[in-house]
Amino acid sequence: MVIIEVSLLSGFIMTSRSIMLLENRTIVKKIEVKANVVYIYLENLNDESQTFILQLEQVIQVKNLKPASIKIYDYYQPEERALAEYRAVCS
Repeated sequence: MVIIEVSLLSGFIMTSRSIMLLENRTIVKKIEVKANVVYIYLENLNDESQTFILQLEQVIQVKNLKPASIKIYDYYQPEERALAEYRAVCS
């Protein structure tokens, strides 16, 4: 099992439409939203490229918005991981 852990930008939430679209993907086993982190559980990954689009909605205006992180790792081998940062489009 593979987990994608998306830390949300300060003042943002993931839209319910985004959750629904992700849940309809056959590769997605489960989605959990806890405070400011979204966990996307995948059955497995292979060499085929996958694209996940998350729609976020700003609910609180935050000055000096800092980047947030995205981690992807194997549930059974968490030392095998990749890490990236993302920023708001408007910043």
